[in-house]
Amino acid sequence: MTRPLLADALRDSRVIHDRAAIDAAIARVAAELRTVYADVAEPPLFLTVMNGGMLFATGLALEAGFDFEFDYLHATRYRGKTTGETLVWLHRPQTALKGRRVLVVDDILDEGNTLVGITQWCRDQGASEVRVSVLCRKVHDRCAPDAKAEHIGLEVPDFYVYGYGMDFHEQGRNLPAIYAWEPKA
Repeated sequence: MTRPLLADALRDSRVIHDRAAIDAAIARVAAELRTVYADVAEPPLFLTVMNGGMLFATGLALEAGFDFEFDYLHATRYRGKTTGETLVWLHRPQTALKGRRVLVVDDILDEGNTLVGITQWCRDQGASEVRVSVLCRKVHDRCAPDAKAEHIGLEVPDFYVYGYGMDFHEQGRNLPAIYAWEPKA
């Protein structure tokens, strides 16, 4: 089976958040984090969820203006598909989480099953606090129980969205805007 082409998807898509809106959202979330972590003696552990969270995490870390300790994880349910399956861990953080304040940074909170699995794993590793920051939260009523993000950059409609870290069949992560795919019937 041939995977769909990004160029075809772009013809059936519209920009829902341009780069200026994304940059403003990152600045707002960074300001929230400065307040949350203002009193910490030890830098919080900043865990980027790969691959989708990479662009948002980079901008957020640079904008935050204070020190983090960095690590990453790679857990996925999609593996290039548009629907999720069982959570698969491709890489777990190498930094010990016991007693740490952890910030999980990802691209999107959709149904939230991946983030629920990740945050539970962090707690199971002994993290003293686990907060989630996402670039986007999809607006719908299908979220998993306990799925939440304390810091949300933007809301997106209930369409397949891609760009700025989010993929369309593993393509388009580096687009400087967020698109909603609305294929013609």
